Amino acid sequence: MTSPELVNFLGSHPPFQTASDTELNDLVAASALEQYGAGTVIADFSRHVPDDIWMVLAGSVNLQEAGRSGGGQVFDTIEPGGIFGYVPMLTGGGIEFLARTTEATTVVRLPGELVRAQFAKPAGLRFLALSATPSSQLVTASDSRPVGDLVHGTVLIVEPGISVRDAVVQMSDQRVSYALVRLREGGVGIFTDRDLRSRVVAAGLPVDVSIAEVMSRPAQTVTADRTAETVLLEMLERGMRHMPVMSPRGEVLGVLEDVDLLAASARQSFVLRRAIAQAPDAAALQRHGREVTRIAVDLFRTGTKASAASSISSIVLDALVRKALELALAEAGPGPTQDQFAWLTLGSIARREAMPSSDVDSALSWADSCDSECAQLRSIAARTHAILDGCGLPGDSNGAIASHKAFARSASDWAEAAAGWLDDPLRGKGLILSSLLIDGRVVWGNRALHTVPTVFHRMRDEHPNALRLQLLDALSGKVRAWSLRDVLSRRGGTFDLKTHAVTPIVNLARWGGLTADMTSASTPARLSAAAATGALTERDSHTLTEVFVMLQRMRLAHQVELIADGRTPNDVITVSDLSPLNRSLLGDGLREIAAVQRRARQMGTHPGLR
Repeated sequence: MTSPELVNFLGSHPPFQTASDTELNDLVAASALEQYGAGTVIADFSRHVPDDIWMVLAGSVNLQEAGRSGGGQVFDTIEPGGIFGYVPMLTGGGIEFLARTTEATTVVRLPGELVRAQFAKPAGLRFLALSATPSSQLVTASDSRPVGDLVHGTVLIVEPGISVRDAVVQMSDQRVSYALVRLREGGVGIFTDRDLRSRVVAAGLPVDVSIAEVMSRPAQTVTADRTAETVLLEMLERGMRHMPVMSPRGEVLGVLEDVDLLAASARQSFVLRRAIAQAPDAAALQRHGREVTRIAVDLFRTGTKASAASSISSIVLDALVRKALELALAEAGPGPTQDQFAWLTLGSIARREAMPSSDVDSALSWADSCDSECAQLRSIAARTHAILDGCGLPGDSNGAIASHKAFARSASDWAEAAAGWLDDPLRGKGLILSSLLIDGRVVWGNRALHTVPTVFHRMRDEHPNALRLQLLDALSGKVRAWSLRDVLSRRGGTFDLKTHAVTPIVNLARWGGLTADMTSASTPARLSAAAATGALTERDSHTLTEVFVMLQRMRLAHQVELIADGRTPNDVITVSDLSPLNRSLLGDGLREIAAVQRRARQMGTHPGLR
């Protein structure tokens, strides 16, 4: 790969999509291309925390537990365009895992010094919040949460004349990675474990040197009322791991570490995914599976944005589905290998937009060469869904599951069916099936066997009539409101947030994504792509994204409340039970959706729809 090609590749993947040309060229100049054979350990983060990250250019990399001979359970896979190593880089360690190739793989190694600047940008923070990468326990704290609420523990303050040796002993005793020193002129100095490595050990100084000679002075500080997200941005931008928090009177309230600004609840997802990967049988998996709903609930209650909570829940659900399939395969005995078939997740989980009420949609695709041998996969799929049912995750009520014949085919059969959907979208259930499979994402097996996206490539240029029918189908879902009389009388006024508000946006976004040759992706990503092609205006794309985020927040708040009351989560709200603010927001959002739909109906003159 040439330097210009690498610049383009980096710039097309997060968190580098907002990097300037100069920043991208500097990154490429300081990078190193590395090639590895199958089964090679690229990095062992249990032994060493390098100040680098890696992006996969070709092939794939498994992240798996460290500490066992040959590595432990795989808890996620990094595919081309994905990165790994950024959590240890940003936090200084604390997460032990191996990064091992699954096939011949090419990666680019990027220096942490330059990468940190990208994570300090809003786009980088968004990547941390919504990251679907394996070691992702990073979720930025709530915008409005004051850092004063996050400080905890005893503050270690030492005298300026103390030796580094004695300061380090106290740091070890109190299990902290810093020591503060009050300055005569006011404020504080700070000495950290990083200073020990870089200013004492690396500089060849004796450990009996005075801490005042090697500390940073004055330390950057913040007041307790600063919001967590702005402080995290500042710390990342400056490459800081510690931030003293001060009272209005200048008293030290505590010291924040960067990991304190990452929602602690999100760590539950990492722990739960590891437990899921280690489950020895279906019964054990089902015990862990029943905890999945708690992840979204706890995240949301502790201030995590609904979009991030939904994304993390989807990641955990992926792990659960993979393990259920592996157990079903083991029970069935010898059969098709992992490279002979692919398990696809469909629907909201595929888009990383799962809610506690989400069911599990699925499909199977297998290699043509194993058509007869892979016939047993439908029974394996049925067993997989039976295990998931025991986890409290029912299959799609409309039958969109891999045990049904319509959703289990060979790769060439899927490709042939997709071509038929494009030629005659109204035949059979072409529009419905194509919408489901366009969303599809491979969570286990051979990614190349998901052939539908390839067939739908260049749909805008080569199948404009089929694209127009996608739009008309998206617009067929009318936005439904409620009457003021119903609300005031409390005799009605129920409203299904998913059916009558979220689904119209999701369908419009899917159509918009197809105008940009984008298949499986999140709804906001598709709306952004639609604006880039002119299928939607920038304003309409931004408006629908904001309304979608608001609706997801409202849905999750409603479902969390139902779960707290011991009821089954759903999307049906009673409008009169909403606060006046939320009722107003919902009403305004519905009007915005309807307005965008009206404008979209006039898109017949758009080049992609002629």
